[in-house]
Amino acid sequence: MTTQTAQAACKADDGQPLLSVQDLKIRIQMDNGVMQAVDGVDFEIKKGKTLGLVGESGCGKSLTSRAIIGINPKECETTGVIKYDLASEGSASDPIDLLSLDPKGKRIRSIRGNKIAMIFQEPMTAFSPMYTIGNQMVEMIRIHRTKNKKEAKKIALEMLGKVGISDQEKRFDQYPHEFSGGMRQRAMIAMALSCNPELLIADEPTTALDVTIQAQVLELMQSLQREFGMAILLVTHDLGIIAEMCDEVAVMYLGKIVEQAPVREIFYNPKHPYTKGLLKSMPRLGGEKSVRLDSIEGSVPMPIDMPPMCGFYERCTDRIEGVCNARSVPKTRISDDHSVRCFLYSDQQRGEAQ
Repeated sequence: MTTQTAQAACKADDGQPLLSVQDLKIRIQMDNGVMQAVDGVDFEIKKGKTLGLVGESGCGKSLTSRAIIGINPKECETTGVIKYDLASEGSASDPIDLLSLDPKGKRIRSIRGNKIAMIFQEPMTAFSPMYTIGNQMVEMIRIHRTKNKKEAKKIALEMLGKVGISDQEKRFDQYPHEFSGGMRQRAMIAMALSCNPELLIADEPTTALDVTIQAQVLELMQSLQREFGMAILLVTHDLGIIAEMCDEVAVMYLGKIVEQAPVREIFYNPKHPYTKGLLKSMPRLGGEKSVRLDSIEGSVPMPIDMPPMCGFYERCTDRIEGVCNARSVPKTRISDDHSVRCFLYSDQQRGEAQ
């Protein structure tokens, strides 16, 4: 796909989301009850745009992202709808529901790694230690793009060059343990993009990297997004990365999206107490060294057989007794592109609860 073709594809039919997740729920049966790991998640990703999914460890971000391509463990009972637009194939049919497909079937395997690719949090465990980097890249390219070995190797070498890995011929025949952490992440990006995906899922792509390499990887992702016109779902806990990379942000807490809005709206007009707490805990350049950063008191409760109430109730300084702990919080729309799950912004709902 050329740059011009990619840009044209992004501009076409901007109103139709590339991916639409509706009421996604993931339950896991535990020894002491049922864990509601993901509880009614909704979001959309438009073609060529970046959505940031942000929240603390254990809030359900990775399970949500992996559910899209059907690679969660079999213990995860997943329900909901995940619609994917196949318009790029020239299909006039409605978007396909990825959750309705057999996770090991031919249809989802033609989409996974091809239309939708994923960068995993730790490439050392994502790559097989038994095969060379080049062998693993060529295998995927031959599955999705071409059966010709020479052509597949040529594509792999070109992608390694695009992500800034020099001496590609030598690196092609090396094993993952012979790469540094930053180079492994670059190789993972090269592998993910080797089939020109329409959607890239990046699950904590810079967690294990130092600040310099982190900046290089983020710049690389932005550059390749402009070149290929792909959409990105960026899963992270780092609000600094969110500010730099994303068009829209979904803030996740205890399996629910508690606030969603464009990135500037989240940073300059946050509504949910949890979002405000995250922003206040961020260090700022030029800030006084003697000033302590704010922290969110308490800890995240275990989502096992939880009663209908706000999951942030125990940690919230703005909680309303008899309201926030009385029933589940509905979504309130602040504006056309800003929604929040909080009784503070719904007088009608608060009155009904009382």
